Amino acid sequence: MSNRYVYGIVESDTVEFETDAVAGAERVYTISHRRLGAVVSDIDTTDPEETDEDAQIHDDVLREIMEYDGGTTIVPMQFGMAFESDRALKNVLRGARPAFRRAMNDIEGKIELGLKLVREEDADVDRETIEADVADRLEPIAAQSVENDLFSDRLVLNRSYLVDEDEREAFDDAIADFEDDHDELMVQYTGPFAPYSFVDVKIGAKQ
Repeated sequence: MSNRYVYGIVESDTVEFETDAVAGAERVYTISHRRLGAVVSDIDTTDPEETDEDAQIHDDVLREIMEYDGGTTIVPMQFGMAFESDRALKNVLRGARPAFRRAMNDIEGKIELGLKLVREEDADVDRETIEADVADRLEPIAAQSVENDLFSDRLVLNRSYLVDEDEREAFDDAIADFEDDHDELMVQYTGPFAPYSFVDVKIGAKQ
């Protein structure tokens, strides 16, 4: 397993622990270049298959990293980034360093939370009214939000929110109050996640 599978980018402080990692690996560790580090595990391919199990493990490892040493900011990578050598990975860290630094500053101390609102089967709802109500309650608390696809006719709203960890309780309370006021909707509130939706750093082709 000489290749490196990448979960995300952190400050160069070493992250290292044993865990169930992608493709059967049992340890994650950091490969550093200057003040940045890629958190990786060993893997025997540069083109890993995205099984449901490994996709879940990828997310679970990111959560562990976020909780590591009292809290660690990580710029998350999507599933499947793997490199054949430490040198290739360090070249990426070198080339994308300004973008990683900006992304890290944007998400430091923040988490991603997801909200889906599903219309009850026989309910008649006005989407614009619901969207306005949600915005009034949540946008003042969240640092940012993005709209996601409405992949079902009954899905009224699907958004991701970037929330400061210090505002998590207030955000939870606002969701609970909204749910109490809307019996016509099923509220699906998920997270915390690594802030995928608020990071747009391309690290190039696998090498």
